[in-house]
Amino acid sequence: MRHQNHSKRLARKPYQSRLMVKNMVTSVLLYERIRTTKKRAQVIKGVVDRVITIGKGEKKDVAIRRINQYVFDDNACRKVMEVLIKRYANRTSGFSRVVPVGTRGGDGALLADLILIDAAVPVEIEEKKVAAVSTKKTSSKKISE
Repeated sequence: MRHQNHSKRLARKPYQSRLMVKNMVTSVLLYERIRTTKKRAQVIKGVVDRVITIGKGEKKDVAIRRINQYVFDDNACRKVMEVLIKRYANRTSGFSRVVPVGTRGGDGALLADLILIDAAVPVEIEEKKVAAVSTKKTSSKKISE
């Protein structure tokens, strides 16, 4: 029986979802922001918070070995140990945030941004890009008679 064994499968086989989560956690740690479906973001949020907590709480060599179980890239591990630990020195938990964005055009899936708190990624740049694209599409063309 599966009583109290709750986990989100993400509509994949277990080994595929583990690899997907590792890839996405690596991307979040490197770029400090990703856009994905809401369900995936909720799963990845817990793993990202766990990785940063591991980096803060253990000896350096043990922490590096344990973080490498969750990420693929050595640069992501290095960034956790050098940059993110200093950034979140005063914070005990809640290192990432899931921000709903809207729906995806193709299949209507709910999208969300997974953002590290106090990230250096400017939000306004992306909003300006969206505004510029929408104004270009609404401009009227001259019709020659």
